[in-house]
Amino acid sequence: MSNTMTEHPDHSEQFPGSSDRFKRAELAEMGRPAHVSCHGVTFPTDMPPLFPKARNMLASGTYEEKETQAALKIVQPGDRVVEFGGGLGYLSAVVARNCAPAQVHTFEANTALIPCIRRVHSENGLGSITVHHAILGEARGSRHFYVRRKFFESSTSREPTDGIVNVTEVPVLPARQTVAALTPDVILCDIEGAEVSLLPLLDLEIVRHAMVVLHPKVTGLEGVRRVFDTMHGAGLIYAPRHSSNKVVTFARGD
Repeated sequence: MSNTMTEHPDHSEQFPGSSDRFKRAELAEMGRPAHVSCHGVTFPTDMPPLFPKARNMLASGTYEEKETQAALKIVQPGDRVVEFGGGLGYLSAVVARNCAPAQVHTFEANTALIPCIRRVHSENGLGSITVHHAILGEARGSRHFYVRRKFFESSTSREPTDGIVNVTEVPVLPARQTVAALTPDVILCDIEGAEVSLLPLLDLEIVRHAMVVLHPKVTGLEGVRRVFDTMHGAGLIYAPRHSSNKVVTFARGD
């Protein structure tokens, strides 16, 4: 399922910001691989947001393990997939490599992650994925995005203030129209609590399956209830077989 790679295309120069030359030199001096592989996808180890723990989890095949298991079970060949929260480009790449979807669209608000996502997709030859640098909201506009040292803690919320390293202005696209135009069969959502406000904006009647990562520490139990109410109201029923803890999946009940 996972292994280290000794030779692999290096597209870092094509995507400025996707490589940390000091990290690259340090890893080379330590004899660490330039890439690690997970679920058939290779990831460059010199990407700035890739901390040692995440690198080791990719190498061992345990990175976002529950999310991966759920996504691989619900995405089918020929599906149109929309992902909210692109991260390192991990899940979009794994789904594209292993599930043969027709299209994958991934939305990511963190400016610093965009070149990393595109580099991962490019080095793996995954041309079916489109990356959108945007936040989805009620109407077109722009919004502050708070970048934190741990990229997965970055969000549109200023609280908590600990760990904020940058504040960027990110374009906002109208959620309902934008996603409806992509006609997704499957949605994958991991957006650090913003799922509570985003999901009710969408036309979920066109979706067959959904995977949502819950963030009860951010949203509280009331936020969890609102997510379930939104999905059930759209005819998407909780599917325990493909769910695990805070990673929950929903399937169309008709």
